[in-house]
Amino acid sequence: MAAFMATTTNKVVLLLLAALLPLATLASRSDPAVHHGHAGHGPKHHHSPSSSPPAAPSPTPAAPAPAASGAAAAAALVRATCNSTTYYELCVSALGADPSSATADVRGLSSIAVSAAATNASGGAATAAALANGTSAPAASSNNAQAAPAAGGGDATVQALLRTCAAKYGSARDALSAARESIAAQDYDFASVHVSAAAEYPQVCKALFRRQRPGQYPAELAAREEALGKLCAVASDIIALVSNSSS
Repeated sequence: MAAFMATTTNKVVLLLLAALLPLATLASRSDPAVHHGHAGHGPKHHHSPSSSPPAAPSPTPAAPAPAASGAAAAAALVRATCNSTTYYELCVSALGADPSSATADVRGLSSIAVSAAATNASGGAATAAALANGTSAPAASSNNAQAAPAAGGGDATVQALLRTCAAKYGSARDALSAARESIAAQDYDFASVHVSAAAEYPQVCKALFRRQRPGQYPAELAAREEALGKLCAVASDIIALVSNSSS
């Protein structure tokens, strides 16, 4: 009886094992992630490299102000200054002929105007001296001057007058040099006095010719006198402008 019970028990155990074994096998097969989830074989996502958008063009750097703008400003200052003078065209021409006008202020322009007048005075002195020495003869003029023979045609009086004229133009040049110094010292009253004196010196030359040798006042000196008078007027006007603006 005991042997029968043992045999029966063993059969039951075997049946239970046989029933449980397929369930365990099926459970292990039904969860592939258990075996493959940590093996690195999961689904891979391939990301195609995103194409970068084209770089925006760098902003163009601001171009430096052309030199022409500075020249335009200088020219505008010259025109504005010359608008305050008696002889606008002569003023613009005289100031524009000097390269330093490109960087000058109004006070600098007054000094340039005085220098232009001084250049004319130096030319007048050289012209009168050349005529006195007989090295050149002035051209005829339809105004108050006629062609004079070289060196006065041997006329000692004319030669003496021409030498006097050379000295007067030299004095005008010296007065204008003093005017420049006064402008540099910002003494505009004295500068105006010197410029006025410079304009009067050549008139002495013309007056002497009219008294002693009427009709023989050299045309070249007449032209120099007229130009010097106008340049001195321009210089005086600009000096007055500077003086008024600084007071």
